[in-house]
Amino acid sequence: MMLCLPLVGFSQDAGVALTIRAAYHNPVKPLAELFIADQTGAIVPLNLVGEMLSYPQVTVATNGNLVLYKEKMVDPKNPQASVAATAKIPADWKKVIALIFPAAAAGDESSYRMLLINDAPTAFKKGESRIVNLTQVETAVQAGEHKVPVPSGKVTDLPAVKQVNDFNMAQTNFYYKDSDQWIPFTERQLQFLDSTKRIFLIYLTPGSTQPFVTTLVDNTPVQVPPPSR
Repeated sequence: MMLCLPLVGFSQDAGVALTIRAAYHNPVKPLAELFIADQTGAIVPLNLVGEMLSYPQVTVATNGNLVLYKEKMVDPKNPQASVAATAKIPADWKKVIALIFPAAAAGDESSYRMLLINDAPTAFKKGESRIVNLTQVETAVQAGEHKVPVPSGKVTDLPAVKQVNDFNMAQTNFYYKDSDQWIPFTERQLQFLDSTKRIFLIYLTPGSTQPFVTTLVDNTPVQVPPPSR
């Protein structure tokens, strides 16, 4: 998809300010260096912290899209050549979590793919979870009183779990479907608190015969931005 991208250093009026937190997931290559435009249009590093959510930073939505770049030096005459990934942002979203993954297949125009979660306090409430199935197989989650199908390639909501024990723990099982059977691939007890949000990522690794799940835990942000350079 070709985008009409702004020149580096475009005015603040050229886009809509957006607060972003990001997480990059790739078990094969766990580190990535990506860039975004700040409010002035300057290309700056995207703050990525391993398998964690980054601290918030302000970027600009351009033509209704969040744009990631592969490099800091973007040619203003051909910015498309430096684009790593884009994702459409609904007009009423002002705070987002960007989940970044390697491209789904060789030959993709972008090097990465990106899914967005509305991070507004009223949209993703504390105590809730979100689930992303990065595989092509049918999966599902049972957490406390909830049984939730998790289709491929989408963000699925998991409501706050209320059926917990005295330690706020609830059995949390992940399943994938093989023929007509549901097979558990992760079974564990998790603590569900009103102060915590989770993002579960269901994924495969090269050569694996069943999915895995990793969890991004979002407590009240405690990360401190690095000092200005």
